[in-house]
Amino acid sequence: MKLAAKQRNSKENLEALRKEGSIPAVFYGKKTISTPIAISLVEFMKTWKTAGESTVVTLTGLDTDVDVLIHDIDLDPVTSVPRHADFYVFDKNLKIEISVPIEFVGISAAVKELGGVLVKVLHEIKIEALPSNLPHQLEVDISGITEIGGQLTAGDIKLPNGVSLIENAEEVVALVSLPKEEVETDSTVDLSAIEVEKKGKEKNPEEAPSAE
Repeated sequence: MKLAAKQRNSKENLEALRKEGSIPAVFYGKKTISTPIAISLVEFMKTWKTAGESTVVTLTGLDTDVDVLIHDIDLDPVTSVPRHADFYVFDKNLKIEISVPIEFVGISAAVKELGGVLVKVLHEIKIEALPSNLPHQLEVDISGITEIGGQLTAGDIKLPNGVSLIENAEEVVALVSLPKEEVETDSTVDLSAIEVEKKGKEKNPEEAPSAE
C-alpha cells in the first residue's frame, strides 16, 4: 500500500497543519533517523483501516520511497480522530514480532445445533515473520468446535508459510459454553410465614437483638 507524505519542519505549527486536513507524523528505525513528515488525515484513515499495523506501507513523495509499518497512533480522547502517527522503518532481512488481528470464520455445530455460545477469548495473536510475509490478519475456523465446552487454542491456528507462532500455543482463542440461564426471582411474599415469625418473637420477650 502507498501513502503520500511530505517532509515538514519540526517547528511547524501543528494545529495549523491539522486545520488544513493533515496530521503530523514521524518515521524512524534502528538505522533510520527520526524524520518529521505530514500526511493527509483522510488518506491515512483509509490506509490504517485497510493495512492495520501488520501490513507494509510505502511512504511516497519523499526523497526516496520508505517502506514502513504503522507503529503508534495518538488519538484525540474525545473524537478518537488521529492526531499523530509513528511509522517504523524495518530491516527487510530481519523477522518482526507483531500482534495480528484474528478473524473468526465458519460455523460451529456446538453453536448452531446445540445452542452453545461462542466466546471469543483473543482478538489478536503474536507472530513472527519477515516483513514480506506478514499477514494482514489470521483466519480462525470455528467449525471444528462440535461440542459444548470445546475450544480452539493458538496452536490450532493454521499459519501461512514463513510465519511462526510467538503466542503460547496452549492459549485459548475461542470456546463454546452453555448459555447463561437467567435466575428468576420469586416476588411473591408469604404473609403467613411473616405472621408466624412475628408471633414467635412475641412469645420470647426476653430475647434481645444482638449488638452491631
